[in-house]
Amino acid sequence: MLFAKKSKGYFVDYSDNGCLIARTSASSGPMVIEQVTEVPAGDEATLQEALSQIETKKNPSGYVHATVGVYPDQRFVRRATLEVKRLKEPTYLNEMVSTQLRVEPDKNAIALLNANDGTDYDVGKGSQKEVLCCGLPNNAVVELQDRLLSWGIYPERLELGSVAALGAIVSMLAVQQSDVPTLVLEIGGNSTHSFIVSRQGVDASRPIPQGLDSMIPVVQKELNLKDEESARKLFYSNTFDFAGMGPLLIKKLFKELQSSIGFYEVQTGQSIGQIVCLLLPPKLGWLEAVIATQLGVAPMKYDFAAWLQSQGITPPDESAGVTFDNRWLGILGLMANHHASVSQKE
Repeated sequence: MLFAKKSKGYFVDYSDNGCLIARTSASSGPMVIEQVTEVPAGDEATLQEALSQIETKKNPSGYVHATVGVYPDQRFVRRATLEVKRLKEPTYLNEMVSTQLRVEPDKNAIALLNANDGTDYDVGKGSQKEVLCCGLPNNAVVELQDRLLSWGIYPERLELGSVAALGAIVSMLAVQQSDVPTLVLEIGGNSTHSFIVSRQGVDASRPIPQGLDSMIPVVQKELNLKDEESARKLFYSNTFDFAGMGPLLIKKLFKELQSSIGFYEVQTGQSIGQIVCLLLPPKLGWLEAVIATQLGVAPMKYDFAAWLQSQGITPPDESAGVTFDNRWLGILGLMANHHASVSQKE
């Protein structure tokens, strides 16, 4: 039928901190968010129950067919500069990825995106120099797909949640008519992915070899705990107020951030004005305020209502009791579809 009703859309944002799951009235275009649910990390039984409840019409395959955003440790989202004149050389792109990004092309699924708007980079035309090189190891793609299938999720599109979130932030800055360069941090256990974005796109990127794990020895030392495991449990439980210790906890990370920001400000003449911290465990959300204070900037304020309207996305009814915050940027970015999907292995 020419005007057949669009099928429901299902979106999953999966990270080490848990799963966000949403059902929408359509899989693309204008859509209404009909239902959302959040599942804690490692709670497979609750995840299975959530999937069962959110699917209105069971798929004959037994799987929930969804667009899935993931954040594997080995992912990379790096801004790179191309030599446009060399694009027609058959070995150039592999050489660029190997030398600039230290990534082995044959072992990774890689996508090139335009740094200003996240669209697929057209190698044939080769008109723009600045790109985002995004990807993850091929074996990580297979591992993630197998894990999702074991949970009853069939990933129709498997995408990097980092790219989805960056797309949402960039377009939100445009909707809010904000010219403030914004520092975006994805703070993981072993490392931190640092980005500087504006309404014009992703302006800078840098991986930093410090994450939450680097803060554990500081906790142990300052509280005179017997071992790092005790410090880790206390840190992640949030039963102790660590805010006063914050500057000490982020000292190593802060030094790296100062270096990145200083280079950006010298290059562009612009100053960072606000910060967004993604992927922090809910009990460590206070770290964003600590980092913002140390950098002398403010946490970003979001106008989700205006942004959702600009994307043709209607939020769930107020009775659903959902309050969007930065934890939702990844899954909302998947709905807005600002970016290309990561290539899948069959």
